[in-house]
This record gives sequence, C-alpha cells and structure tokens, in this order.
Amino acid sequence: MGSEGEANRSVGTYFILMGFRVIPELQIFLFLVFLVAYCLVLVGNVSMIALIQGDLRLHTPMYFFLQNLSFTDLSYTSAIAPKALASFWEQGKFISFAGCVAQFFLFTIFIVTEGFVLAAMAYDRLVAICSPLLYNSRMSQSLCNRLVAGSYACGFISSTLQSTTTFSVSFCTSRVIEHFYCDVQQLHRITCSDTSVQEAMSFVVAAVIILPTVLVILGSYTFIGSAILKIHSSEGRKKAVSTCGSHLCVVSLLYGTVSFVYLTPPSSPECRKVAAMCYTLITPMLNPIIYSLRNKDVKEALRRILANKMVSL
Repeated sequence: MGSEGEANRSVGTYFILMGFRVIPELQIFLFLVFLVAYCLVLVGNVSMIALIQGDLRLHTPMYFFLQNLSFTDLSYTSAIAPKALASFWEQGKFISFAGCVAQFFLFTIFIVTEGFVLAAMAYDRLVAICSPLLYNSRMSQSLCNRLVAGSYACGFISSTLQSTTTFSVSFCTSRVIEHFYCDVQQLHRITCSDTSVQEAMSFVVAAVIILPTVLVILGSYTFIGSAILKIHSSEGRKKAVSTCGSHLCVVSLLYGTVSFVYLTPPSSPECRKVAAMCYTLITPMLNPIIYSLRNKDVKEALRRILANKMVSL
C-alpha cells in the first residue's frame, strides 16, 4: 500500500514521517549515521554533565551553564532521534497524534531553552573579559540559578503557545509529514485550516522570545571584541579569545543551521532535512567535543578522573 493509502487509513489518529527519500542502500547508510551520531550525543553530553558535576574545580558559573547546555542538547535530540531512527523503516514511519504533539512540545521547550542558555553564557563571557575583577560578585550563584530557571520558563512558555496553536487546527486527509520529525513548517503545510494565527504566533514567539537571545549574544560579542582590541599583549588577547572561542563555535553551528532552515527561501525538501539534521543531531554531538578539545579545565578534569581510575585498578 502506498503512502497516500496509509495516510487515508490513519486519518484522525496518525501522521506519517517520510524521512529521507533515498534509495534503500542509502537508507541503511543514513540509519547508521543517525545511530552513531545519537550514541555520540548520549555519551558526550552525559559525560560532560558527569564530569562537571563530579569535579569541584568546575563548579563555576561558566561550567554551570555548560552543564545545562549539555542537558538541553541531550533532551531535544532524544525527543527526535529515536523516532527518526524508526522512520527509516516502513513500519516505523507512523507516529500517533499524541506522539507528534509530545515530540513537538519537548523539542520546542529544549531548543528555545538552549538559545537562552547560550545567551546567558555570552553574558558570562562578557563579564569575565570586560569586568574580571567584578566577576565573582556579578556572576553569583543566585544570578546563575535565576538565569537558568528563566531560560527553562521561556522555553516552556514558547512551547506551550506554539503547540497549542499548531495542533488546534484541522488536518487534511493526507497526514504525510515530509520530514523525519514533527516540524512546524511541515505541519502548517498539511493543515486544512487558515494558518494565519499559527504564523502570527510564530512571529510573536520569534520577536518576543527568540530575538532577545540573538541580540544579547550579538551585543555581548560586540563589547567582547572591542575589549579584546584594547588588550596590548598578544598573550592577553589569545587568552581572552580562548575563553569565548568554544562558545562562539557552538552559537555559530546552532544559529547558522536553524537560520538556513527557517529564515531562507524554501529549498528542496531533502536539502532542508540535511540542514535540520545538523542542528538536531550533529550540533549536539559536536558541542561536548568542541568544549573538551578547546578547554584546558575540562581536559585537566578528565585527566584527573582517568588518573584516579588507573590508580584504583
């Protein structure tokens, strides 16, 4: 039975995730890529959380935010990857209406939260470079807790608003979602209702909730860049750049791929799926690697743990 027949049979109860439309041989290859990448996401981010939690030297504001970044990476990838892996096989393409709502809700919570956590990390780097003598007093544990709690609150509010408007409409007979997860753009395409409210809500969320994180990050790095240019010694500049280099790489990876998918003119569906794969899977996989390879404190903490393990054997 073809996809249209399956769609008709599943009206009112299911959606169909088409995944990647490629030849069977490539399906197997992509499945293995997804599987390996997701395993690396799990190992890398769980290890980063455990490493920061277990080493008292890493109990600082920067690593507190990094720990939450790893948690959001792990969470929004886990909301998508298991079903995406199943969608490579015919019997796994179906996703229930409730499952689609849950996937959309969880993914939106954590991807928006990550944006705010990245903004908090940018502010943290701004204070560290521009006001190093006041760093401990400004970046108190109380402020860090409020920034992270506010990040999750904004993620929850954004997800609730978008989920409510996205799934309060009537969907057409064909429930085929041309993606590997319940993406908001693809859900709008298969609705039979007027989507002006949904589009307005997406604009409001972007303007009121997401845009401020971009402005904070851009503003912070504008001041950071200005401060670095005023440093006379090359060693001082190198040290200042190294303190925010990892964060800048992570921001560029996430916002670059998300902007391509949602802010550029429509391209081929397969091209947009590859771009979506970058921010849903590749970026969360690379974040722990970027921070561990570029961060001296993380590497030293890892060496201490490995040394202690070797001694105990």
